[in-house]
Amino acid sequence: MRVTIFGASGLLGKALMHEWSGDVATGLSSRDADIRDSKRVQQVIRVERPEWVVLAAAYTDVDGCESNPDLAFAVNRDGAINVATGAKEVGARLLFLSSDYVFDGAKTIPYETGDARNPQSVYGRTKAQAEVKLLEMIPECCIARTSWLFGTGGKCFPDTILKLAASRQTIDVVNDQRGCPTYAVDLAGAIVQLCRKNASGIVHVTNAGDCTWFEFADEIVRSAGLATAVHPVSSQQMARPAPRPTYSVLSPHSLRALGINMPSWPDALRRYLEQRQRTTN
Repeated sequence: MRVTIFGASGLLGKALMHEWSGDVATGLSSRDADIRDSKRVQQVIRVERPEWVVLAAAYTDVDGCESNPDLAFAVNRDGAINVATGAKEVGARLLFLSSDYVFDGAKTIPYETGDARNPQSVYGRTKAQAEVKLLEMIPECCIARTSWLFGTGGKCFPDTILKLAASRQTIDVVNDQRGCPTYAVDLAGAIVQLCRKNASGIVHVTNAGDCTWFEFADEIVRSAGLATAVHPVSSQQMARPAPRPTYSVLSPHSLRALGINMPSWPDALRRYLEQRQRTTN
């Protein structure tokens, strides 16, 4: 199978390139092909003629999107349309990475794939509008929604917490937002399986289990053997430019229906810490 991956220099893209074996996987960074450039995107897809196109490129700075909405929509919505146009032209299947931020966070039980989109942030709106447009363009495309992505080789929540813990005795972390941490390595492995199974429609792909950011941070510090105290605070106390869903746990039913099971997030965190230690030593 021939696969073209847009966003190969990001956290997920790096994991995809590492995990994808047995197929011909070509990774493209924004330097190779800026997804805002429709002609360039179509050109590289025509040359590669992949059977699957995986779109992992995105503007993921949630607060940055709030202050730069034009850029956010240009990359996350219009860029996705450019990639879909190129994929459709050569008859390639498309897998698009989306987000738990397409939901408003008003539920108290896990979100299913058919639940109504109601994004509260610019980032969430860019992803929601991209989903709708891609399903119109390529009804058989696969939309993989994920959440709270972490991994080595880039900025992520555990890395931030560990760096703060190295220089502080206490850390304040919000305890009123609940979601599913997802390890880039595990997400990459699931994406490989989704493509090999010719999956279509919307699938929720996260590590098993859920927690608050405070619970996540507390487990990070404890697992790393650090003495830093983690204190729970409210979102109001840690105000950010972009609103976050209070509850954005994604149901695993759609993924399990395809015969794919994800490890628990504490297990994923343990493996992340081991990988991080190897790469920093």
